Amino acid sequence: MSGRKRKSLTKPHGASPWLYGHHAVAAALANPARVCRRLLVTKAARDRLANAASALAERSEPRLEVVERAMIEARLPPGAVHQGVAIEVAPLVPPSLDEACAPTHGGDGDRDIVVVLDQVTDPRNVGAALRAAAAFGTRTVILPARHAPPESGALAKAASGALDLVALTRVVNLARALGDLKDMGYWCVGLDAEAEATPEAIPASVPLALVLGAEGAGLRRLTRERCDLLVRLPMTGAVASLNVAAATAVALYAVTARASD
Repeated sequence: MSGRKRKSLTKPHGASPWLYGHHAVAAALANPARVCRRLLVTKAARDRLANAASALAERSEPRLEVVERAMIEARLPPGAVHQGVAIEVAPLVPPSLDEACAPTHGGDGDRDIVVVLDQVTDPRNVGAALRAAAAFGTRTVILPARHAPPESGALAKAASGALDLVALTRVVNLARALGDLKDMGYWCVGLDAEAEATPEAIPASVPLALVLGAEGAGLRRLTRERCDLLVRLPMTGAVASLNVAAATAVALYAVTARASD
């Protein structure tokens, strides 16, 4: 569930990134599974990082380096909003599908929910979807191993710390992964603007995999065919669709609010 620290389980994905911004850096420092290599802060930002001081004190690495803003900006993409802090890290090692999604059969109304993103290539959308997943207690966000963004500063900044709270699980074949989730007892529910059903049609007690495609492209044919049910988010205004991050948040609210009724 979100709130638990990420574990290193299999092979890391992508090169060593620089993460930036207070929330992303503080979450990386607080995650014992995260290898942190170098921490750069400006003098002005040092005091604002005080909320991560206890986590930093428990680590042998990295040593905090007080530097000028130009030194941070030289390591980041142009225009990155770093708030005077950046950290070089090793990518987290993604869990396998079984490790991330094996049903817990939790009591007290707990429900296993995972998010599956199909054809979502913008790191900011993936990061924002992670943030929504953390907010609603989602176990993991599942991406294809190819045609999906690696860990990066932009993804971590959009996730606002959630990259170190909710696992990104990467699978070779998304359609096959949906079949594996079904074998575990999950209902696979795809979001489709043209669907007749709404989230009220989703069974309230079964483990749930919410499957979302990129805005415009939507779900691929094989992904759609693997879903047990297609639903739409009811829209009453002039806007006909939401981007995938906003749709993730709305869909998660719809299913978790209903489960708590």
